[in-house]
Amino acid sequence: MIALILNAYRLLKAIVRSWDDPHFRGGLLLCVLILLSGTLFYSSVEGWHWVDALYFSATTLSTVGFGDLSPATKIGKVFTVIYIFVGVGVFIAMFIQFAKALLRDPE
Repeated sequence: MIALILNAYRLLKAIVRSWDDPHFRGGLLLCVLILLSGTLFYSSVEGWHWVDALYFSATTLSTVGFGDLSPATKIGKVFTVIYIFVGVGVFIAMFIQFAKALLRDPE
């Protein structure tokens, strides 16, 4: 439990330290916008509750994909394919920014 708390502290410290970097802020904002766009799309097109839509968006982009939810409409399936290709790339880029922030020497 202590290791979890220490790692969370290190992550928050790295985020605060990297906040001045425009690439970091832009990547974080882009990740939030991608999650929100998926949530809005799935809740409106598939008729899912916003919590289910957010859950599906997050599990899809994190490549976990439990399989308990899946789009039923054709447009939902097409959107999901595009969403995965765009979203996974953006999330990987953001995780690289997180890793750089964690490995950067404290100033």
